[in-house]
Amino acid sequence: MSQLFLVLGAIFAGLGVILGAFAAHGLKSRLSEHAIGVFQTGVEYQMYHALGLILIGVLGKLGMQFNVSGYFMLAGILLFSGSLYALALTGIKWFGPITPLGGLCFIVAWAAMVIKLLQMK
Repeated sequence: MSQLFLVLGAIFAGLGVILGAFAAHGLKSRLSEHAIGVFQTGVEYQMYHALGLILIGVLGKLGMQFNVSGYFMLAGILLFSGSLYALALTGIKWFGPITPLGGLCFIVAWAAMVIKLLQMK
């Protein structure tokens, strides 16, 4: 699992840089300022949690398994950031209600990490 979280973290971090640049340069003239802000929020949270996945992968290599946290971070990136990208690019409001589910996944991921850390001796 550690290797998976390391690879996914690196992929999502790289994609975060690409998507951030795309928003700043490629979408600036095509989307409203509000939509760009929505898109950038997706990029920001994707990057934070990509780094979280890398942390989980590194800790896993050191023998500390945080698989539940890793899977919830992955789900959070897909649901939270993915829905914000879709909302910003399409304007379809249906994507909006998906975003809080991704946020909940992020919260569960970090809470699971805290619980696991408190259980360690």
